Amino acid sequence: MPGGLRPGKLGSVESVLASFDGVQALPRLGGMARPDGVAIVSERFWAFAGVDGTLREGAMPARRERAGRIPLVRGLVRLGLSVSPLFRRGGVAKPRERMLLGIAVAAPLLFAFLPHRLSLITGLALTLGLIIWLLRGRTLALHGAEHRAIAAAEERQLAETWRGAARPTRFAARCGTNFAALVFPIALALQRVWPFAPTVYASAAVVILSLALTMELWLAVEASTKRFARALLLPGLGLQRITTREPRLEETRVALRAVESVLTRELST
Repeated sequence: MPGGLRPGKLGSVESVLASFDGVQALPRLGGMARPDGVAIVSERFWAFAGVDGTLREGAMPARRERAGRIPLVRGLVRLGLSVSPLFRRGGVAKPRERMLLGIAVAAPLLFAFLPHRLSLITGLALTLGLIIWLLRGRTLALHGAEHRAIAAAEERQLAETWRGAARPTRFAARCGTNFAALVFPIALALQRVWPFAPTVYASAAVVILSLALTMELWLAVEASTKRFARALLLPGLGLQRITTREPRLEETRVALRAVESVLTRELST
């Protein structure tokens, strides 16, 4: 049931994870860390495992195939789907947190009325504040745990990681930190060359176009095997040394419980 809440079943998790290690093709996973747990998402499902042992589960919004083929639009659609568990009712975030995130997203639209230098300073301050708020509490270690759990799925080391016998990397090429490291220079460059007078609509267009262009670049980098393309991820991977922390085994297991929930539903339907 979307947004459902049930206790995590620790006793059976390792055996289920071991069965997944023998599956040839697993669905692609993503995730996000919170101060109180880890969310793991696939194309169809999401799960949030709390540090208190609870597990919330839900279904992802249906992907629109036509929009997924249109350049620029497809990136925005993918970005919106990736954060939907955070903003939807019954999802990962509480109502107050959803409100604060909404304000943070809308705030850049008001920067159009500020002088360029003040707009830049205000934007950086808001971004820094948002990052500090998002990475509060145990989020840094759980962020590393999220990456480790997803890497364990990709390397078919889920059971070994649960036992602590394997420790896949805590750094990830698909992390939102990498996206942020790309979007800020693109947004600044676009703002400098934007030909229209500053208005709320123009500011919104800059924000949306920056996100769309960054997603197109990110998708191209993901699909490329060339070193030059992969080098674009280096700033974000460097930032992950700040935005992640080496997780303890118990924190990695929190993320693995969410992985188990998502993969169980993916492979049973």
